[in-house]
Amino acid sequence: MTLAQQFAAAFGAPPALTVRAPGRVNLIGEHTDYNDGFVLPCAIGVESRIAARPRSDGLIRVTACDFGGAMAEWQPDDAFAANAAEPWADYIRAMTTAMAQRGLALTGADIAVSGTVPKGAGLSSSASLMVGIGTALAALAGLTIAPAEMALMAQAGECDHVGVRCGIMDQLASASGLRGHALLIDCRSLAVQPVALPQGAQILIVHSGVARGLVEGAYNERRAQCEAAAAAMGVAALRDADLAMLERAPLDPLTLARARHVVTENARVLAAAEALAAGDLSAMGELMAASHASMRDDFQITVPKVDALVAELQALIGPEGGARMTGGGFGGAVVALCPAHRAEAVLDALTYRKPDGTPPLILRETACDGAGPAMTEDMT
Repeated sequence: MTLAQQFAAAFGAPPALTVRAPGRVNLIGEHTDYNDGFVLPCAIGVESRIAARPRSDGLIRVTACDFGGAMAEWQPDDAFAANAAEPWADYIRAMTTAMAQRGLALTGADIAVSGTVPKGAGLSSSASLMVGIGTALAALAGLTIAPAEMALMAQAGECDHVGVRCGIMDQLASASGLRGHALLIDCRSLAVQPVALPQGAQILIVHSGVARGLVEGAYNERRAQCEAAAAAMGVAALRDADLAMLERAPLDPLTLARARHVVTENARVLAAAEALAAGDLSAMGELMAASHASMRDDFQITVPKVDALVAELQALIGPEGGARMTGGGFGGAVVALCPAHRAEAVLDALTYRKPDGTPPLILRETACDGAGPAMTEDMT
């Protein structure tokens, strides 16, 4: 059934509107966003899909089509409370809570959600869902919300209620994507500069099959280490530091390594934007390789299976592009760039297998537009 049909089956009438919000892949710039730094993501074709209809009683009722039609409901201005029975609803409720805390006058709504963003791949399924919910609720209420403001509310919901102290990149990429372009995002000012992808470049995303868990993992620990390094140097964030400052700072070896990754990664992001704008996939590949090495050695967020996948893709692509882990780390997906005419040969030669011995999920992606309306008949 289409999403609209599933909505009608759950709520007895067709939806008033449908919206989509894309996932994102980060080409380079990992763990720099919450350090007020730079990132270079793009929105991609996998997405969250939201069908909605207003209610007159103020109640939010949601059915999760991908979880057997499970239901949850609440009032937007209720205090946030995690739902142990339906944890998928926490992200949606966190978004409605964040919107209510901004003073937005939301209508009640019946909502059906579905999506194609692979869970645990580091492609921002949670940010996509929350931006999609916000886009749908804003449309029902007749509100016009700028992409940056939508992203800030989604970030607040995830940080303050779900418990992941994430940066702004995922949400802003989902809200602001532009077809055919990566986005150079300044995470301090929230300025977004589109960077055209080289003509004929292919984005490949290969899921390692290693599951991620950011709340339970070391994401929050890494953020605390970065904040400690910035405080030791007397700067507001690691965005304001350089390598010379790191060498002089009274940092223990582990904190120094964490900070070194962020400082060098920021420089790589700016260089990567220039490389893409110049159509230089070779330079981009070198920067991606250096980024992965830094995540592996200094930030220590990769795992052996991901390292092996990156190494194989880098060898297969050679000097015409590159590969690196993408996302928060500890599993998830690898992103690669190569000429489109070589993509088939690269994938045919790939021997990597997931931990269970099966072939990996592979996505051939293009850069897509950000969140917005969708045709109901497309919501399959």
